[in-house]
Amino acid sequence: MMKPDSSIRIVDPPPSGVRLLWDGLCSLRKPRLEGPPRLPDEHLVRPAAELASVDIARYARACGFRPEHGVPLSFPHTLAFPLHLLLLTSPTFPWPASGMVHLANRIRQYQRLEPGQALRLEVHCERWVAHPKGQAVLIVTRAKGDGSLAWESESLYLRRGVNAPLGEPWQGVLDLDEAALVRTQRWSLPADLGRRFARVSGDHNPIHTSWLGARLFGFPRAIAHGMWTLGRALAAQQPPRPLEVAQLTCEFKLPIFLPGSATLWNVPPTGTRHEFEVRNLTGDKPHMRGLFIEGERP
Repeated sequence: MMKPDSSIRIVDPPPSGVRLLWDGLCSLRKPRLEGPPRLPDEHLVRPAAELASVDIARYARACGFRPEHGVPLSFPHTLAFPLHLLLLTSPTFPWPASGMVHLANRIRQYQRLEPGQALRLEVHCERWVAHPKGQAVLIVTRAKGDGSLAWESESLYLRRGVNAPLGEPWQGVLDLDEAALVRTQRWSLPADLGRRFARVSGDHNPIHTSWLGARLFGFPRAIAHGMWTLGRALAAQQPPRPLEVAQLTCEFKLPIFLPGSATLWNVPPTGTRHEFEVRNLTGDKPHMRGLFIEGERP
């Protein structure tokens, strides 16, 4: 529920990727925070974001979905992501957007999504979350079709190094039976994967798109987008038909460096419950852990 003092801002059309990248660079100059951080109270609304067939097809090719999957469960995140960046680069957000780490994502779909459908997107910062490594913020996205809730997500972003973080302590919710995991796929990730997925997703963070940009933020070379890893793993779980009702929970672990390799591991599925983990080539380090459930109302 929206707080009484919250403000609503209509974003139509969304800013371009170049504009968002520029805003992200400008946000590096935010003044040093004095005192506890204040949670932004602005609600951003995109009144009619189209599930465009051409964009769905480009996203599907980038992540490995097939045409019979219809609208991938993770695709609406690409429509909402520009609004996430607008919140994180806003003067009211206490830290620069660059350097925020995507920790986890939870997605729920309540009805079948159709190509050509228009969704009303509503995005806001829900609450602070205390993390052992710093301050995390939960950004909530709700997508409505014909007035009813069709899809929603919770994205958790972390600012490292913040002392005395606010909010309830964060605890990972995924506890897989590692002894039951079996390697099912091996992936080869090309050096330009970050640039290719940036064009599809709108996430042009330089840690994904250039060696120099990655080095500036402490990485030896570019790293794969977490949401690409999620999409690629989900494509291997999703049945070959459009989804009606489904939910997905994931936690991001270690980055995948580009170029590189990764492996997908699965617990033998139980009914419509699919537990999985993306690991490095040798299988001893985790990159992402996830749970996908189809047909069970969230």
